[in-house]
Amino acid sequence: MWTLASLQWTSSSSLARNPTLHAFSRFDSVGTPADVMPGARAFNPKELLKNYHVICKPLRVAQIPVKQTHEDDGIRGNDHEDSISHIKQLLRTMDDGRITISAYDTAWIALIEDVNGSDNPQFPSSLQWIIDNQLLDGSWGEAHFCPYDRLLNTLACVIALKSWTTHEDKIAEGIAIIKTLLDMCKLENVESMICGFEVIFPALLERARNLGIEIPSDTPFVKEICAARDLKLERIPKDLMHALPTSLLYSLEGFSDLNWDKVLKLKCHNGSFLTSPASTAFAFIETKDEQCLNFITEVTQNFNGGAPPCYPVDLYARLFAVDRLKRLGISRYFMSEIDECLSHVYRCWTEDGIFSGRGTNFSDIDDTSMGFRLLRLHGYDMSPEVFKNFKKDDKFSCYPGQMIEAATPIFNFYRASQVLFPGEKILGEAREFAYNFLQNWLACGNYLDKWIIAKDIPSEVSYALEVPWYASLPRVETRFYVEQYGGADDVWIAKTLYRMPEISNTVYLELAKGDYNKCQLQHLNQWTDIQQWYKKCNLVDHGISIQFLKHAFFVAMASIFEPERSKERIAWTKSLIFCEMIKFYFNATSFDKKKMFLMGFKSHARGTMTGCRSEVDQRLLSNLLEFLHQLSTDTAQELGKDIRQQLFEAWESWLMTNTEKFQWGEEAELLVRTINLCAGRITSDHIAAQLEHYRLSKLINKICHQLHESKSRKAFDAENSNGSFKRQEVEEDMQALVQLVLQNSAIGNPSDIKQTFLAVAKTFFYTTYCDKDTIDFHISKVLHEPIV
Repeated sequence: MWTLASLQWTSSSSLARNPTLHAFSRFDSVGTPADVMPGARAFNPKELLKNYHVICKPLRVAQIPVKQTHEDDGIRGNDHEDSISHIKQLLRTMDDGRITISAYDTAWIALIEDVNGSDNPQFPSSLQWIIDNQLLDGSWGEAHFCPYDRLLNTLACVIALKSWTTHEDKIAEGIAIIKTLLDMCKLENVESMICGFEVIFPALLERARNLGIEIPSDTPFVKEICAARDLKLERIPKDLMHALPTSLLYSLEGFSDLNWDKVLKLKCHNGSFLTSPASTAFAFIETKDEQCLNFITEVTQNFNGGAPPCYPVDLYARLFAVDRLKRLGISRYFMSEIDECLSHVYRCWTEDGIFSGRGTNFSDIDDTSMGFRLLRLHGYDMSPEVFKNFKKDDKFSCYPGQMIEAATPIFNFYRASQVLFPGEKILGEAREFAYNFLQNWLACGNYLDKWIIAKDIPSEVSYALEVPWYASLPRVETRFYVEQYGGADDVWIAKTLYRMPEISNTVYLELAKGDYNKCQLQHLNQWTDIQQWYKKCNLVDHGISIQFLKHAFFVAMASIFEPERSKERIAWTKSLIFCEMIKFYFNATSFDKKKMFLMGFKSHARGTMTGCRSEVDQRLLSNLLEFLHQLSTDTAQELGKDIRQQLFEAWESWLMTNTEKFQWGEEAELLVRTINLCAGRITSDHIAAQLEHYRLSKLINKICHQLHESKSRKAFDAENSNGSFKRQEVEEDMQALVQLVLQNSAIGNPSDIKQTFLAVAKTFFYTTYCDKDTIDFHISKVLHEPIV
């Protein structure tokens, strides 16, 4: 049995630490406070944990013990490896996706009568699950307390027990808490209402009355909900509901007078109605459809009598797990698992997009956006035309007919829209729409989301809007996201609340914290070494300030942070420093001295001694040659590859190009070649690969030249008076660069060679886009502040 070891119970103390975490509710997460529940029984949280099941689904591997302690210098010893092993097993055994059980959906299944005609339930294990999982306050529901969630779950469970005339004591306790929950709901914000509540709750009330269950139905709150139901039903075109798969299929149990002959034709391939066990159970009760029964049977077998709010969730689980691992900076440990996850999603992809589970006849913008973004970033051929399915007039919606948009789907839509290729008009429109929507959402100050209760969505959105993808460096994003990620405390919202351990997992968070701090220690040690090299070589005499030195190291470190890539990081940093020194020297010296310097470089590279005469010139040349010789030697020793000739040719070519007139931006190509060579990544001799490399080099030089000319973000956002620089032109070139980097070809360059072009280009974009104060803040936070 899979026990959700990483699922932690939130407490009132965590509310004080993270006010946005519990913006959904004013109440504690493990029950209802006694001061607002007169007569409620006192309880021990440990007893609650023992009585409230958090079992997700059967698993065919044993639970891996993982220590969840954090030490100051990161995950030590076996904790690090155990965490990686644990997550690998989690990813490898996803199957249909892990998700917590919904008491509401389980109750609907428990209502199904034996198909053979006996006076027993068809699924006695579902009824038993309800009996076993009543909370100590008499309610049923998720550990995170939300009155709407508890009310819906509890009323459904009471109806199920009453229908089988069993456990009158539990029914009485449930009815008592329902009355209290009704009072609580009328105090809640309407934004806190769970999905479809105004449709399915009145239907449950009617069913309860038919069973003789006394639930107050004339209170102002109930009248308001019923009025909202009537208004919503008036707006729903029944003809459309019977003709096309819409989101309404997820809540069929809230509707009456359905034409089942037509509705049954809208089932998913697995026999469900939009993956909802409750909706499908209702459909079976009404129609006795065999496919519906088969789906419900599969669900109860997989969840030991229980039922989640949706099933399967294989696509959602895989996509959002990969997204979390990448943003947390630990995806490098799970590359094969990530490849398999994305391969699975791609096999399920349709021209209409995707939904949370495979084989559905419905799609939404949230899953489709995440799938599009991750698949494109991993080299899959993806058409943005899929997003036309979510556009009406000049607006985009999570799915057709959506009346109120939530922030998180549009946020993921915005992230997907940034990975656009030239000429993709639909993504340009998407980016503009999503950006404006999210700006307005932040400005309104109401941060409740329709689909998730997370730790700090506003900060996630703010970072994405302030630092566009072209300027977002991996380590900067990770440093902020580790603080924004809630781990196992994140709760999803459907008809009821639920959790998904493959997406929100404290083991992810602890590994990310420890790994970040471990990398940070190495980075700080390297920074110390760089400063010693700075003093030893008297770089201040060559126009290099300590501030520029730190900036050069930071952009390299924030882009290539992995411990095993330390040589690339140093090569990047020192190459950037030498480029700056030579620019400083060339700008301040005569043409003849430039030629002498170039002659000295060539002669030393060939083992002769001619060229520079002055001490300063000689020292600069000597330091450059020492750096290149050391880089060549280290690469030969570590990788067994002789890069000396190619490395010196790259630098000689750059020096020759800039002897007569320095061309800003040309150093970008040089940085890429130096980084790739020291990592042993050498461009193929095939003509197609050489042509692709030439196009990449030309683009990155042009982009970085334009970015340098902009000087500042203010100039970057405005066109110069002579029209020589335009933001649009740079963005179009970046789009072309992204396309060359991400699109795979059988005879082109390997992805890791091309990714270096994008990484270097993003650092130039970052330096231009972010002002000095922002960069200084990032350096301080990323390099010097450990994560606690």
